[in-house]
Amino acid sequence: MTIVTAPPPPVTSRPVHGSSRRGAMRWLLPLGPALVLLALFLAGPILWSVYIAFTNETLTGAASVHSRFVGLANFVKLFGDPNFLNSFLLTFVFVIGSAVIGQNTLGLIIALLQRGRGRVTRSVVNGVVIAAWVVPEVVAAACWFSFLAEEGTLNRVLGISQEWLYTAPMLAVILANIWRGTAFSMLVYSAALSEVPADLVEAAAVDGAGPGRRLLHITLPLIRRSIMANLMLITLQTLASFGLIYALTGGGPGTASQTTPLYMYEQAFRYFEIGYGSAIALVMLVMGALFSLVYLRLIKVEDA
Repeated sequence: MTIVTAPPPPVTSRPVHGSSRRGAMRWLLPLGPALVLLALFLAGPILWSVYIAFTNETLTGAASVHSRFVGLANFVKLFGDPNFLNSFLLTFVFVIGSAVIGQNTLGLIIALLQRGRGRVTRSVVNGVVIAAWVVPEVVAAACWFSFLAEEGTLNRVLGISQEWLYTAPMLAVILANIWRGTAFSMLVYSAALSEVPADLVEAAAVDGAGPGRRLLHITLPLIRRSIMANLMLITLQTLASFGLIYALTGGGPGTASQTTPLYMYEQAFRYFEIGYGSAIALVMLVMGALFSLVYLRLIKVEDA
């Protein structure tokens, strides 16, 4: 008679507290310089700006030497300031018009039109679109100024005399930003479309699905994560856009194209109200964070 005995339970070794700590130190040690630089040049200025936003700090005068804590006074003034509310509205129009609708849609259209084209055609189109993206903002503003000025190219082609930068300044800066920033969306969507299975699209075409149905029911659902990521990135980039608008219109005429970054610059560095300008910057930071949370939430909902 054979007696079968159960095998002994496996011996589990508990990690020694000292060894786990040494392992963590080995991981953190190479990251030490990067963490120090991030704390010094990223977290430090942000925290200092947050503190300044609650003071009456100025660049000149008594408050530049002896600033004092004023609590929420800057924010109370801010949300009662009609110029800030105007700049906030113009920023919203600028972001929706040039990023969400303009760059996003045009970049997707160009990427779709390039599918199945020859290498020469794709190279030429990519070169032209990317060339507008790599030029500095000041150069892009100069190009659009010469195009939209009263004696510019557009008026000569149309045979009219119209000062577009004065009659339609927001339209001018929106078009200029679309022209300059579309390349990023085009590259994102070109990479995303290259991952769409061609056999799936061809099967839908054999079943009788037209181009519109294939786009709505196959292509767009498959690249939805890329769409959300692209929208988040171009929204944040456009939200902080300063140089192009400042060089093209300077926020004018008057305040007709003065977005929030330009208004912040004016208050902080033209009128020397650093505390008030920092409060505007903090509101912009919160605005960008809210946009990011919305897009990230949409990505998580689609993954669920």
